[in-house]
Amino acid sequence: MAQPRWQRRAEDRPREICAAALEVFAEKGFAAARLEEIASRAGVSKGTLYLYFKDKEDLFRAVVRDTVAPNVATIRHTVEAVDLPFAQIVRALLPRFAEIAGTVPIGAMAKIVIGESRNFPELAKTYYDLVVSQAIALIAGLIEKAQAKGEVRAGDPRLFALTLVGPLLMGLLWRETLEPAGGAPIDLHQLARQHADAVLAGLLV
Repeated sequence: MAQPRWQRRAEDRPREICAAALEVFAEKGFAAARLEEIASRAGVSKGTLYLYFKDKEDLFRAVVRDTVAPNVATIRHTVEAVDLPFAQIVRALLPRFAEIAGTVPIGAMAKIVIGESRNFPELAKTYYDLVVSQAIALIAGLIEKAQAKGEVRAGDPRLFALTLVGPLLMGLLWRETLEPAGGAPIDLHQLARQHADAVLAGLLV
């Protein structure tokens, strides 16, 4: 039997609140984001918001967990399901990252963490635990596997992983902070493709 409409609506509320919070955090940052505005965009009262989240930091954790972190899990499942040469994986993985960044404000969230981690260290811990550590572990695992096959030269897989993702993170931060100040726009997809070719030239045996 179908559930009553009000029950389905109640179950949807945390997701709708998180979607509204993601918009507000991306636009205004963490410190300037107001729970009243988040509640208004989600179509609920501030009191209703507190039924699901105890404070703004708890809401930020939920946003990262439910809107950003799942993309890392999706990529992990995709690469673990195939057995392709390392170069082919990288040439698919980096443009995929650029594609995700076009639909999910990863750059805005990273900017929030970098800019406000001194005053809100829990934000950095949340982002590291749910996103950064998972992404680096995924890429380092791929590199270690490729090293065992003789595809990638010897070296610290974790440092190689940082080498792979570093320029893309810089591109995201450039787009979020420097383009609005007059910096020349960066084509993140082109950056991903060009960087894949450049970094593979140094990594592959």
